[in-house]
Amino acid sequence: MIAEVIVDVLSSEVDRVFDYTADESIKLGDRVLVPFGNRKTEGYVIGLKDKSDYDKLKSVYERLDEYPAITCEMLSVMEFMTKKYHLRKADVLRLFIPSGMRGGRVHAIVKRFVRLNVDFDEALLSVRKGADKQLGIVKDIADIGEKRFDALSKLYGASAVNALIDKGILAVRSEEVGRSPFNENDDFDFPKQVATEEQKRAIELLCKPGGSYLLHGVTGSGKTEVYMQAIEHYVSIDKTAVMLVPEISLTPQLMRTFKGRFHKNIALLHSGLSDGERFDEWRRIRNGEAKIVIGARSAIFAPLDNVGIIIIDEEHDGSYVSDGNPRYKTADVAEFRAKYNNATLVLGSATPSVETYYLAEKGKYQLIEMPHRVNGRQMPPIEITDMCRELALGNRSIFSESLKESLKECISGGNQAMIFINRRGYASFVICRECGYVAKCEDCDVSLTYHRTENLLKCHYCGKTYKMLDECPDCHGKSIRQGRTGTEKVVEELNALFPDVRVMRMDCDTVRGKGAHAKILNAFREKQAQILVGTQMIAKGHDFPDVTLVGILDADMSLHLEDYRSAEKTFQLVTQVAGRAGRKDLGGKVVLQTYTPRHYVFRFAKDYDYRGFYSKEINMREVTGFSPFTTIVRVLITGEEEGKTMELTKSIYFAVKELRNTHPDAFVFINAMRSPIKRIEKRYRCQVLMRIKEKDADDILSYVYEIVDKNRVKGMTAFVETNPSNLT
Repeated sequence: MIAEVIVDVLSSEVDRVFDYTADESIKLGDRVLVPFGNRKTEGYVIGLKDKSDYDKLKSVYERLDEYPAITCEMLSVMEFMTKKYHLRKADVLRLFIPSGMRGGRVHAIVKRFVRLNVDFDEALLSVRKGADKQLGIVKDIADIGEKRFDALSKLYGASAVNALIDKGILAVRSEEVGRSPFNENDDFDFPKQVATEEQKRAIELLCKPGGSYLLHGVTGSGKTEVYMQAIEHYVSIDKTAVMLVPEISLTPQLMRTFKGRFHKNIALLHSGLSDGERFDEWRRIRNGEAKIVIGARSAIFAPLDNVGIIIIDEEHDGSYVSDGNPRYKTADVAEFRAKYNNATLVLGSATPSVETYYLAEKGKYQLIEMPHRVNGRQMPPIEITDMCRELALGNRSIFSESLKESLKECISGGNQAMIFINRRGYASFVICRECGYVAKCEDCDVSLTYHRTENLLKCHYCGKTYKMLDECPDCHGKSIRQGRTGTEKVVEELNALFPDVRVMRMDCDTVRGKGAHAKILNAFREKQAQILVGTQMIAKGHDFPDVTLVGILDADMSLHLEDYRSAEKTFQLVTQVAGRAGRKDLGGKVVLQTYTPRHYVFRFAKDYDYRGFYSKEINMREVTGFSPFTTIVRVLITGEEEGKTMELTKSIYFAVKELRNTHPDAFVFINAMRSPIKRIEKRYRCQVLMRIKEKDADDILSYVYEIVDKNRVKGMTAFVETNPSNLT
C-alpha cells in the first residue's frame, strides 16, 4: 500500500505529496514518522493508494497515534483552505491538532492506584515484624479502600509500596487522569429558561437543519439561551455543536453557564489553555466524549463528527479573521463545515458587520430579529457629553461632571460601574514640550506607551521595554509631558476621586497569568470591587446584574483611524459596551464622552438605531466603492532592508498594473504605498492595495497569487489578504 504524506515542514519547496510504502496499519489521517532526506520527520497521511508513479520508495517508520489524528472532514477542510487562501498544506494541517502533539511534547497522564489484594488480617500477617512503613501502608489503604501510588510513595517511600506489590499484598490499577481547564467550584445547575416569543421563534428556525442565519438581537435579548436550546436539540438527536466567541475573556462566564446546562458534555478550546489541557480536551472531542465545543477562533477546527450546528457569536468581531500565517476567515471555514455536515450555521450579533447584514438582505442568510430585551427591560439611555464644552468650562479632568455625579450616585446606591477606554497603559505616548520629540520603539515605527506601575515605556507591537525618560534625548530638556490617557491613569484618577472604593482593571497587562480573566471577572461579579476599568475585553458578552452605570471615555479614538470601517467599529464598540448596563431589574444609564458629539455614529448609537446606521453606511460604501460592493485585496510586503522592500513592492505593483490593463473593468482602485505602521520588529512594511469588483474577485485573486509567487525573494515575505480586518 502507498501512503500519500505531507511532511510537517513549513517550506513552499516541499509543500507537495510524497509517496511512502506502508503496511495495513496505516490509516487515512494518521500522523506518521517518515524518512525525509537524512532525518526522521513527522508527516500526515492525506491519501492511500495501491500504486505510485515513483520507483524505490522509502517506507513509513511508524504511526504516532492510536487513531487517525486528522478526520476525513478536516482533510476536506484542508483542501478548501489551501485552494481559497493559497496556503501551504502543512500550515493548515497544523491547525487541526494541539501543538504539543508535534514532536511528542505532550502525553496523556496515567496515574497508578493501589488497593489491598488480600483481606486485612492476612495482609497484617504477611508484613514482617519491624516493617513499620509497610504496616502503615496496609492500615492506610484499609481505611480508605484505594490510594494513589505516588501519594503513598511520598508518605512511606516507593520501595515500601513496591515491596507489598511484589508480595501480592497490594494490587495495582492504572487510570488516565485528564487535565481539566474547568473550575470545579463552578459545578452547578443552570436550568432551561422559559423562552420569550422572540426566543421561541428563533429556536424553532435554528432547529431546522441546513439553514444559514443571522441572529440580530440587541444586548440582553437572550441570544445565549437561544443558542443553548438549539444546541440541546441537536445533541438530543445525536449530533454535535460548535460555539465560538471572540475573546478568551468571554469563555469563563460562558463556560460556567454551558457547564451548568450540559455538564460533562462540553469541551473548551482556546489559546489560553496549557499544552496538556488543550491536548486532553482535544482527545475528549476526538473520541466522542464531548459533543459540544466552546472556544475562540481555533475551535472551528475541533475534530467533531456529525456536526449539527455551528454558532459564531459576536460575528462582527475582528478576532475571527486570522491576520497571521496561516491567514483565514473563521466564517468561511464555518460555512464549509456547515455545508459538509448539512448543519445549521448561525452568525449572532447585536451589531452585525455591514457585509454580513448586506448578505442577509440579499438572501444568503435568513435574518432573525430580536429587538427587545428579555422581560421587557429597556435599553439603558445614553447621555452624550461634549468634552470640548467641559474643557471650555474649566474641567480638565478625564471625567466629565456628569460622569462624576453618576459615579457618586451609583456607588452610594451600592451598585457597580464599568468604565471603558480602549487604550491600556498610563499614557499612550510621551513628548518633549521643548522640541517635540516623541519616544518611539527602536524596532517598530510606533510611539511607546508609558506604564506607570512598572515605570517603563513599552512597545505594544513587539513588547520591547525602555526606561522612562528623565530628560529629552534630543534637546536634554526636562519638560516631558505624557500623552493620551490609558487604563492605568483612569484607575489612578478614580482612586483619587473615590479613595474608599475598590477599583479593578482588566486589560492585556492584568490578564497575562493563567486564569487571570476568570479571576478578575469572578471577583467583580462577587462585588469585591465597585468599579471595573477595561479595554474592549469588557465591552461584550459579560452579564453583571449589579452594573447600573457604564462610562465610555475617549469614544472618538477609533473614529478617525485610517480604515474605511472606522465608523462601523466605533458604532459597534459603543453599542456593545453600553449594553453592559441595566441588564437586570435595577435599570441603568450610559455616559458617553466625545469631542465630536454631533457625529452621525453617536446620533445612531444614542438611539441604538442599527438600521439607521446601516442604511447610511451601506450608501457610503456603494458610492465610494468599498466592501461589500468590492473586494479589497492587500499584498503586504515586509523585509529587513527598506530599499529591497520597496523594490519588491514596485515589482508586484507593476505586475498588478499589467493585470489591470488586461482586465480594466475589474479594478476600481490600485496603488502602492508604505503601510500606515512603516516598521514592526525591525521589518519594513509596504503594501499594494486594490479594490476589485465583487463579480471579478475570484478570477483576479488567482492572478494576484501567481504574481506574488513569481516575485518571492529570500528573507522577505509577501502575503495576500482579502478584506483585511486591520489595514494598519
